[in-house]
Formats: sequence, C-alpha cells, structure tokens
Amino acid sequence: MTVITVFRSRLRRGVDDAYGELSVAMSRLARDMPGFLDESSYRGEDGERVTIVRFRDAQTQRAWAQHPDHAAAQARGRSEFYDYYDVSVSEETYARVFRVATDVEPGE
Repeated sequence: MTVITVFRSRLRRGVDDAYGELSVAMSRLARDMPGFLDESSYRGEDGERVTIVRFRDAQTQRAWAQHPDHAAAQARGRSEFYDYYDVSVSEETYARVFRVATDVEPGE
C-alpha cells in the first residue's frame, strides 16, 4: 500500500540558500531510493513549506526516512534551519487520478 509523507515546515531567517542546497540533495536521495513514486513541494504566501513524498510501501518509506544521509539532514534541519516542522506519515486508502488527454482535440 502506498505510503505518503507530508512534511510541513517554516525556516529561520537567512537560511534559504544553505537550506536550498540541502533540500536539493535530499530530493535527489529520495528519488534514487527503491520504492520512490513521486515528490511535490509547495510554499505558501505565509512562508510555510509543504513537501509530499510517496513511496510504494511502508518498508521503502522507512528505508528513506532512516537513511544515514537523511538522518544527518534531519539533525542539521533541527539545529540550523527550522523554526518549526511537522511530519505526518500515512497509508493511502484511496486514490483516483484524472488527466485530460493532451493529444486529443476538444470534442473528440
């Protein structure tokens, strides 16, 4: 069953550049992990950041969460970057996808 991690955070002032470098590295790590499905990140007007990462199952999500490089980044985040963060991990119980076909003319 797909496992979804939702990570919400707010950064301290003046850390955007250093955080950006670490964020890119952690995104690359997640994408290279077995079981990775997708990742999306958003930033609200109020500065809150939200990252959603999906893995194939709980085992592959845990492997990513406990990866030594990810654990080191988490510790660095607490000591250097975050004013606040909140992590939620859930099993997906329902999913539905809709996409407009891009190669079909309207009305076909």
